[in-house]
Amino acid sequence: MISNEMLTGRSDAHLVTLGEGPHRLQKAAADAFAEMQKAAAQAGFNLQPASTFRDFSRQQAIWNGKFRGERPVLDKNSQPVDISTLSAAERCELILRWSALPGASRHHWGSDLDVYDPSLLPEGQTLQLEPWEYEENGYFHPLNLWMSAHMEAFGFYRPFAQDVGGVAVEPWHLSYRPLAKLCESQLTPAVLISAWQGQDIAGSDWVISEIATLFPRFIALNPT
Repeated sequence: MISNEMLTGRSDAHLVTLGEGPHRLQKAAADAFAEMQKAAAQAGFNLQPASTFRDFSRQQAIWNGKFRGERPVLDKNSQPVDISTLSAAERCELILRWSALPGASRHHWGSDLDVYDPSLLPEGQTLQLEPWEYEENGYFHPLNLWMSAHMEAFGFYRPFAQDVGGVAVEPWHLSYRPLAKLCESQLTPAVLISAWQGQDIAGSDWVISEIATLFPRFIALNPT
């Protein structure tokens, strides 16, 4: 069990540094990922984290920036949307497909990370973290196949492996199951809303009014 502050990204006391870089996870997840990196290297892949822990403030900036039109918002086909004429409800629905609410991101937990292989990225291309990069004919398709075959042996799974009408498919997003299951069981609508007290959360009035519907659709995934 971790504290509600850790669970919602307002504390990083549960984390250790992953290797020598800036990335951080809980120790058990970091150790498991290091072992998976070794196995991937033996198979010819340079498995690296693109994103690990993300704190509340960072997620808040992403969310508010998208809601206010300061950051791109994508539709279900990964195409930019002009949100200037959309209602708060329409904006939130679009944003939730690709970005979590502040306090609700799995990246707060220290159990989740986004991965890629920089050696497979063509020269001059930047990482997008969009599904086409990992699908057939995408840069990272070979890595994607390797992870599908081997990640469970190291305790990892994809929480967003299928589109069930909530969060979009994210083949790059891995969760370390032993820790992620505990965090999922702790996070409730009440814990999330409590973390917003005194915070600037764009569209929060609508989100709170619809939390009973939004929570199971976009947050409580109940992984098997």
